[in-house]
Amino acid sequence: MPFLEHFDETLDLNATENYDLSVQVSFDRISFCILDTIRKKFVMIREFEPEVQNYLNREEIYGYISRDDFLSRKYRKVHVITPSPKFTLVPVPLYDQARVKDYFRFNHIKEEGSLIFTDKLTNPDTYIIYSVQEQLSSVIDKFFMGSQRMHHLKPLLTHISDNKKGVHGYYTHLHIEKEFFNIIVFGNSTMKLCNSYNYKSGTDILYFLLSAFRNLDIRQDEPVYLSGLTKPGDDFSHLLSGYFRNVRYSVPSGKCSFSYVFNEPGLHRYINLFSSATCE
Repeated sequence: MPFLEHFDETLDLNATENYDLSVQVSFDRISFCILDTIRKKFVMIREFEPEVQNYLNREEIYGYISRDDFLSRKYRKVHVITPSPKFTLVPVPLYDQARVKDYFRFNHIKEEGSLIFTDKLTNPDTYIIYSVQEQLSSVIDKFFMGSQRMHHLKPLLTHISDNKKGVHGYYTHLHIEKEFFNIIVFGNSTMKLCNSYNYKSGTDILYFLLSAFRNLDIRQDEPVYLSGLTKPGDDFSHLLSGYFRNVRYSVPSGKCSFSYVFNEPGLHRYINLFSSATCE
């Protein structure tokens, strides 16, 4: 059964060729949203989480996708997001396709059973080189062949690029996944920091965020934007507000609207899904 589900009354299972599908697939959850491209409106969101264990295995992911009435349909376009803490950014002038594995291994050890992929960004003008478990990649190839695959930073940086316009000073974004988080900082439209950190508790996240503010000489009253697995009123938000005076939850940007059935205060959890449709 879905962990979460909202859908608009206009959603039509037989009209999916007029829709765009955005899916985020990982071993800790599967989530997807549907954009009605005629009405320019998001009309559905659904998420599955593990029912017993903390993680899904390949067979469980396979089962959820194959049994879902919407994931098995044909769409106008499909975007598939894979979160991964192991990535390297390479500026376009320095990029050489023949050296992709060398770039990755400069910062990370390639795990057995993993594959390396690349994404091209426009703001900043950079390539993302990242790894995905082969078991996960094989599921994506089977069910979403021909889709636009992307690292989670691609839609996230698209969202940040839209929202930092007109911001003076620093723009700091904290995105939280189940076992890792990203800190992304722009100052005067220039990327100052983009990194991934593993964590076990909220105090780990706080430590790295405070270190980033100290090293970049950012005042603690500058805003911190949040997305991913946190919400207002949880333990982490209380911890963070004790050190940062201006904590904000990210709001999806762009020209598309949302069905009234969506829970607006929780949309920051799915920023990557909503932004992926604008990453082409």
